[in-house]
Amino acid sequence: MSYRSLMYLPMVLALSLTVGSAAAAKKLYNVVEVPLAQISADLTARKVTSVEITQTYINRIASLNAPLHAVIMIAPDALDQAAASDERRAGGRALGALDGVPILLKDNLDAVGMPTTAGSYALVQNYPSKDSEVVRRLRAAGAVILGKANTSQFAGYRTVTGINGSPFGGSTNNPYDISRSAGGSSNGSSISAAMSFSAGTIGTETSGSIVGPSSLNGIVGIKPTIGLVSRRGIVPISLNQDSAGPITRTVRDAAMMLNVLAGSDRGDPWTVDSDAKRKDYVAALSDTALQGKRLGVLRIGEYYTDAIVPRYNEALKVLAARGAELVELPADSLSDSSVYTRTTLLHEFKEDLTAYLGGTPQAVKVKTLADLIAFSKTEPHERMHAMDLWEAAERTQGGRKNPDYIAASNEGKRVSTKDGIDRLLKDYKLDALVSVTAGPAWLIEPDGTASAYASFLSEHKAGDFPPSAINSAATAGYPVMSVPMGLVGGLPVGILFVGTAWSDALLISLAYDYEQASHARVPPPRALSGR
Repeated sequence: MSYRSLMYLPMVLALSLTVGSAAAAKKLYNVVEVPLAQISADLTARKVTSVEITQTYINRIASLNAPLHAVIMIAPDALDQAAASDERRAGGRALGALDGVPILLKDNLDAVGMPTTAGSYALVQNYPSKDSEVVRRLRAAGAVILGKANTSQFAGYRTVTGINGSPFGGSTNNPYDISRSAGGSSNGSSISAAMSFSAGTIGTETSGSIVGPSSLNGIVGIKPTIGLVSRRGIVPISLNQDSAGPITRTVRDAAMMLNVLAGSDRGDPWTVDSDAKRKDYVAALSDTALQGKRLGVLRIGEYYTDAIVPRYNEALKVLAARGAELVELPADSLSDSSVYTRTTLLHEFKEDLTAYLGGTPQAVKVKTLADLIAFSKTEPHERMHAMDLWEAAERTQGGRKNPDYIAASNEGKRVSTKDGIDRLLKDYKLDALVSVTAGPAWLIEPDGTASAYASFLSEHKAGDFPPSAINSAATAGYPVMSVPMGLVGGLPVGILFVGTAWSDALLISLAYDYEQASHARVPPPRALSGR
């Protein structure tokens, strides 16, 4: 695909959606609100073919994507992948529970056959020669790589004044109210999960970019422990904080996907312990998991507002009714770790992005952060947006060896781990923490407006921002998981489960028990009506 054709993505998408339609089976499978687990079971039982399911998702995207801008490209071989899965299954050679199941990827993951743009015109020719480890694992499990979902440019790391969506992929809109934000930066993945555009999706998070949009779009999102899932082949912000993770409509579906994603990878040294630490996350699902557990209740952060308190209290009642012992924690239980995050991410972004760009194809002309800045100052679609974070990152020296970086990294780890999350778990004898994930989706504001998602990355002093469970877990490298807890003013909100390192299976089990008792998810009306 040429640079010129990529400039007209809506047209390219529309064309790709029609390719292969005549070859697809006449019967189409109803995918609306059907869990990944059910799709997997129906494929196993030969009630439906992967081609039928894949074509149905393609048709659904063609019909409903336009006002949402969730999906930016369909894999040119999506139906061929599905046909290969059907052939394997017919021959008794199915590869597992995800064989034939269509999955959408956030557009910062390398997948052969599609460009990895990270929302930037600088990367329109970034056609990888090798899959990211996440995609390699999905393909090895037989999943159909359906296409790419929109994302905030470079996972939202460009400017502390917001860009809704990206210059390349367009502005995303919340499926519950298209005048409102879908969050960042895994917004396209989260909208797609909410709208049944695929069986499951992949997002990435540095600090809040899976669980935040999952909350705003009424679905389930997991950011795993750093090192559980490989980051090789993913456009980075920070290898100390980045992770890919599943975004789905149910906890079981997320667990099924994490079973495939988790594991050690020689291409990512941070994952050296993953094989020893990973669990069977589906086996961890239990509707008695909350019984006897002690959960620390956090009532902190900018999203803990009067509007959300009644819904949060209802969610806490469900936890208690399932046998959990709730422990109210003081408002100053956690310290604001974001004062250290700005310094650490500036150094890590320059170092880690330059390493990724250095491995891109020859056709990609930007090979350093300095190249990216220079390109974005002249390219018509890019030059209209600020890039204060990039420019500040470019000014850093020494990367992870810089004394200021080392001091900020050490202090951030201290306040978020042994003096933060781990201290609370130990002192109050807790199994996990719970908090509000995010508030209801806010009205979309013009690009350049101060961003709620990026403001904590601005220059500030300790205490300028309230402490955040998401930011603390991100700095610590600990897992977080958001599950729907209902609607506030017609818009979704989520409850956040937070744990210590490698407690992913515990969080999944607690979240599953809550989900099974609450049935709090309310799908977007447009997902059900088909218009």
